Order: sequence, then structure tokens, then C-alpha cells
Amino acid sequence: MKSKPVILCYSRNDITNFVVLMILGFAIIPFIVPTDYWYTSILIPWLCLSLAAIGQQIVMGYAGQLALGAAGFMAAGAFALFNLELRLPFLPFPVALGIAGLIAAAFGIIFGLPSLRVRGIYLMVATLASQFFIIWMIDKFGWFKNYDTSGIITAQDIVIFNKPFTTPFEMYLVIMVVVTVLTIFAINMTRGRTGRNWMAVRDMDLAAESMGISLLKTKLQAFAISAFFCGVAGALFAFTYLKSMEPVAFDIKLSFRILFMVILGGLGTISGAFIGAAFILLFPVVLNTFGNEFFHGMIDATIISSIELVVFGVLIIVFMIYEPLGMAKLWENLKLRIRSKFSNRFGGEQKA
Repeated sequence: MKSKPVILCYSRNDITNFVVLMILGFAIIPFIVPTDYWYTSILIPWLCLSLAAIGQQIVMGYAGQLALGAAGFMAAGAFALFNLELRLPFLPFPVALGIAGLIAAAFGIIFGLPSLRVRGIYLMVATLASQFFIIWMIDKFGWFKNYDTSGIITAQDIVIFNKPFTTPFEMYLVIMVVVTVLTIFAINMTRGRTGRNWMAVRDMDLAAESMGISLLKTKLQAFAISAFFCGVAGALFAFTYLKSMEPVAFDIKLSFRILFMVILGGLGTISGAFIGAAFILLFPVVLNTFGNEFFHGMIDATIISSIELVVFGVLIIVFMIYEPLGMAKLWENLKLRIRSKFSNRFGGEQKA
């Protein structure tokens, strides 16, 4: 039984979960995280990639368009922010970040046009062109890299209201605010009329068109918003985690990682983006720790990386067959079981 909305489209459970997460993210984590390593290596990349995964969720999980090339849009957002900060230094960082996302959204519209004619695997191949074209354009024209010949450019510091945010903790707070705002925005869209249009096109586009839903507007809207999220995520990823601007960091492997996050986390769920990103990031760490602890470094790192890919592939097959909604659905089922056990236990005690 679903909870009734209390504020806009949010139920009491949604508000409770939001308050708990805000307390956890802004009040508890800063006191329990002991070193900068957790911020720079775990929390910051997790939040950035979760935001990119939300973008992939919008176009693939909600709109049903098989798109591949999220890392290309991330690169567009990253280099757009770099040039905005370099050439228009008077722009406030939040404004420049928003414009960088809009520039990535423009690329999303351009490369989303094939969705009006092709679908399925053909659309995935067509959108894959965005990955190679954006990276090629950045490499080909030196203006995007400020004519730097080294290939690696140092990203500027984040400055908001004349206050530099340079420490890992300060950058974590900036990303938390951006991710929180955009996540609320994404939830509002997916639960409102826009999300219903996306899901109608996903389930049966011909029927959706017969009901008056414009396929042109709906599909391009999904691609644009998805690219916007990826562009903002790429800009934050470069300025806080990489701290440099290099096109090779946004290669096709990153696009596949984001795709794995969405599939394993759960298609068509915002929470699945965060769960999938956490699994993809933490599993290699756990696997390396396990290998070093029990085999004392006797297993080569290349073998461990190959094992990662094998496990990801097996998990994708298993989830696609037995649980298409991924880990998000497993988490919901676990919460329901725990809640029912507690209610039965305490309800039975009260009756006794």
C-alpha cells in the first residue's frame, strides 16, 4: 500500500527518508569520516557518478531509450566549465556550472535526434557516436584545452562568494548540495507529468503518440535532461576528484561503468543510481582487499580487474533475468521484511 502524498508528490516516508539522509550527509558523515582519503577516493566520486547515473536513468530507465555515451556528455560539461571559468571569470561558480550543464544538454539534443528514427541496439550505436565525437573535438581543437600541449590541464579552484572550496571536506559539501538539489528535481520530474510521458513512450511509443504525447518533444527532452545531469556530474568530477582536465578520463570505459551502475542498481529508480554507483565503486576495493588479505599479493592486478568484469557481467545477466529492478528492489524488499517483522512482533506483544 503506497503512502499518500503530504507535500506535492512526496509522501511521509519520502520526507522521513530525506531528513534522515540530510542528517547523515551533512551532520554525521563529517564527524565519523576520519581522513581525507574517504572524501577524495570514495564519497566524492560516488556522488559525482551517482549524479551521472541519474542522468542515464532518465533517458534509459524512464524514457526507455538505449543510449550509451554518458561519459561524452560528462566531458562536454567538464571542459565547458573549465573554459567558462577561464574566459569569463566574473561568472559565479554555480552559474557557470549550470551553463556547463546546458551546453552538455545541447549536445544531448543533437545526438538524441536519431531516437526519432531508430530504436534498440541501433539507437545505442548511434548515440555511441557522441562519446567519440565530443572527445575527438576536444582533442582536435586546442582552444578547448587553452592550447596546452601537455595533454593534462589543472582544473581551477572552486570559489563561491569569494570563498575557495579546496579541501576534500569543503568540496564534498559543495557536491552534496548540488546532488541534493538535482536529485529532488529528478524525483519531481519522474513522479509528475513529465515522468508519466517518459514511461508511456518507454512502454509503447505508438500508443503514447495516439494519446497526444509528442514523441519528438518527449524523447529530446529526456536526452537533454539526461545530458544536463551528466554534464554537471562531469564538471564536478573533474574539478573535485580528478582535479585536472584530460579527455582520456572520459573514455568509453566510463560510459560502460555508468551503464552497469544503472542496470545493477535498478532501471527506472532514482535510488538505484546511488546503490549501483556505490557497488561499482566499492566492489573493486573489496576484491583487492580480499585478494591481498588471503593471497598476500600473489594474484596479479590484471587478473583481479578481469575478475571484476566477469562478476559484473554475471550479475547483469542474473539481475536482468530474475530481478530487472536490480538492487533497489532487493533493498525495498529487505526493508518491507524488516518492517513486517517488527510490526508483527510489537503488534503481537501489544495484543498479548
